[in-house]
Amino acid sequence: MGNYSNETIASQSAEGYDAVGSVETNVVDGFTMVAVGDLLTSRPLTKGTHPGFDDIIKILRDADVTCGNVETNIFDMRSFTGSPQASGDYVISVPELGPDLRAMGFNIVSRANNHALDWGVEGMRETSRVLDQSGIIHAGVGENLAQASAARFVETERGRAALLSFSSTFQPMSPACDPAGEAPGRPGLNPLPVKSSITVPPEMMESLRRIRDALPGFRQGGEDSEKIVLGGTTFREGEKVGYSLQPDRRHVEDILRNVRRGKLLSDFCMVAHHGHGAGNWCQEPPDYEQEFARGLIDAGADAYIGHGPHQLRGIEIYKGRPIFYSLGNFMFDNLQTPIGAEMFAAYGKDPRTSTDADLIVDVMVKGFESDGGFTDPVYYESIIAVSRFEDNQLSELRIYPVELGYSARFANRGVPRPAPAPKAQAILKRLQRLSVPFGTEITVENDVGIIRLRPDAAGRSARG
Repeated sequence: MGNYSNETIASQSAEGYDAVGSVETNVVDGFTMVAVGDLLTSRPLTKGTHPGFDDIIKILRDADVTCGNVETNIFDMRSFTGSPQASGDYVISVPELGPDLRAMGFNIVSRANNHALDWGVEGMRETSRVLDQSGIIHAGVGENLAQASAARFVETERGRAALLSFSSTFQPMSPACDPAGEAPGRPGLNPLPVKSSITVPPEMMESLRRIRDALPGFRQGGEDSEKIVLGGTTFREGEKVGYSLQPDRRHVEDILRNVRRGKLLSDFCMVAHHGHGAGNWCQEPPDYEQEFARGLIDAGADAYIGHGPHQLRGIEIYKGRPIFYSLGNFMFDNLQTPIGAEMFAAYGKDPRTSTDADLIVDVMVKGFESDGGFTDPVYYESIIAVSRFEDNQLSELRIYPVELGYSARFANRGVPRPAPAPKAQAILKRLQRLSVPFGTEITVENDVGIIRLRPDAAGRSARG
């Protein structure tokens, strides 16, 4: 992360605080946090008949804090006065989803993601109104950047919990901003801008340099020797070919500051990061994310909850705190309508001859040669992560495998249920493999993944 180091971040987080203004965790023993991934659903579920869904609800309701990422807009299209703004598929759900999520057990959710402003400021505000009326705390959007980046709080019997939400994947004009001079602030989401580049070995870098030098209009002198820009793409020298992402320093500082604020005003602080990283196909987090996530833990965060790439990534335990690099999809029915004209055009469809449903099925079931859609079963496999804290340290993390009905009729897909034994074993085996680079050991007992920790004298987990 540029000139950042974990030691620097830690010193910044601790500077100027005494025992009264402490960033230490302060929950009652037995405090539990349930974390799941994207809630990308268009309909209420608790009143329907969905095999296994009641078992899912029981897990969600049994926690002190149950958190997911609301990646949809919630309003009644019949009375909505806004218009589609920032995306192409314009995800939408009915107002009944708000009380339905509360009935499932969700009491706090993140909102900063690439679909937050699909329906403009009006859709953002209406979604906030529905969640407020449903008694669900939400973070990550607001009338200006100060509001969007602030921690929001939920009161529980075992402690006051805070949540910060930010997104490194977003549409143009979606980020919130604060007033500047006479210009008013802009409503939107809390952004973490990242710059993307491609790393290549030295011999490839030299070839790119020769191409650049031969292009019309290139002028020698003044160019950055550490990078080459061709056609808007930045190339840097590295050991192998790959993607590299660099977060914006100022926004990192803002997030760190808000983590400190959130922790000082709460007993337990969570951060939720929505980002697609190098792409939905990738099972590893981008190169900057481990240092960034650890820095947030050093600043006072008790859990780092990642989502966005629509599939699972590994789990790390750092200083007795869980880092989930991606929890994948938790609800993924994609039955929303309407779909914008831009998306029809992007996939070569004509809205005069094809319906919204035709396009959704083509993308989700058949896939397109350009991106494959979401045709791989991996997008319909997920987990529920239940973190239990004792002595203000993570004592046990239980991982419940979930599947979302990939083989079901399309209208019945996307509803979570406990994965049957063979599927559960496959999900946990994959998660074990993805977590090995982070030194995380996951044992499997009765089709449930378990990470048990033993705090040492320094207050760090034995596996941290």
